[in-house]
Amino acid sequence: MARAAEILRLDRRIAGRLLQLNWGFVFLVSLPVAVGCAMLYSAAGGSFDPWASRQLVRFGIGGVLMLIIALVDIRFWMRAAYPIYGIAFVLLLAVELIGDIAMGAQRWIDVGIVQLQPSELMKVALVLALARYFHGLDIEEVRRPTRVILPIVMIVLPAGLVLKQPDLGTAALLTLGGVVMLYLAGIRLWMLGLGAALLLGAMPVAWQFLHDYQKRRVFTFLNPEDDPLGAGYHILQSKIALGSGGLSGKGFMQGSQSYLNFLPEKQTDFIFTMLAEEFGLVGSVGLLLLYVFIIGGGLIIALRSRHQFGRLLALGIATTFFFYVFINVAMVTGLVPVVGVPLPLISYGGSAMLTLMAGFGLILNVHIFRDLQIGRRPENAAG
Repeated sequence: MARAAEILRLDRRIAGRLLQLNWGFVFLVSLPVAVGCAMLYSAAGGSFDPWASRQLVRFGIGGVLMLIIALVDIRFWMRAAYPIYGIAFVLLLAVELIGDIAMGAQRWIDVGIVQLQPSELMKVALVLALARYFHGLDIEEVRRPTRVILPIVMIVLPAGLVLKQPDLGTAALLTLGGVVMLYLAGIRLWMLGLGAALLLGAMPVAWQFLHDYQKRRVFTFLNPEDDPLGAGYHILQSKIALGSGGLSGKGFMQGSQSYLNFLPEKQTDFIFTMLAEEFGLVGSVGLLLLYVFIIGGGLIIALRSRHQFGRLLALGIATTFFFYVFINVAMVTGLVPVVGVPLPLISYGGSAMLTLMAGFGLILNVHIFRDLQIGRRPENAAG
């Protein structure tokens, strides 16, 4: 009888949390996935195989993962923050030893059912760990220079490992996301200014360690017409597709750049260009507005949280999502060098999809437990 009563209480607790779930935010997240599947269907010439069908399966798995993460007590995620970061870091180290090499980069680990990209997992793990760290400090402690050393190490080490793979885009996302977390936590602005100055001063040194293809990307960004059939091909074809879409586009599955295979990586990094060609400026702006609503929803949830852990966690995930969108769109429009960052929830890819859904699950989790009182110290987070 006691066992049955316990199960009944658990069922009621889960049902109550499901009712508290922000279903409007879930709906918003689902919309770009639908757009992405439609574009992948178009990219395959009017077929669900090989991309759209797999993307739907990944979204289904990711959706279940998102709901599970959202319903678990937020204090569990607070206690698990450092172990999750540690697991992600170990996986990054494992990539150096047993990682699979594809297209000249060593970024994946084959776990049988999926090619796992640990750098994607680290994007969420880093935000989670930094939120836990700064939750345990008051504002005066945060502003002490000695208190910033550990979080800087937590940012620099994984970013360095990812850069070595090499994956400049993901390394940039990790660094930007980490710096924003430092700012949101309340560290003094002169520390950020000093860090920016050191970073700028280190650029000539860092340039010497870039791979040849990364240096070519910078030169191509500055003048893509120098090598229109080589290094500049991707961005030139992308700009042609963007311009040919006009105001309303050529129509669904009518994009000549993609159907004649002029547009490279149309199912992954350059899928935004394909969408712009088929649906024009109207479709492109519509998708960007949808992203604005998702980011805005995450920020609103963050600001409604009564505890620092939830605020920093939701703000960090929303900011990381923003950088995903910004870097990809800026990349395919020629505003920044091509760095290989996918368009979130639209581009074909398993690790990115599952990581993003896990991140959105944490935002939903913050919404459900927004009024919970959580002590600053780990021992006060139990319960």
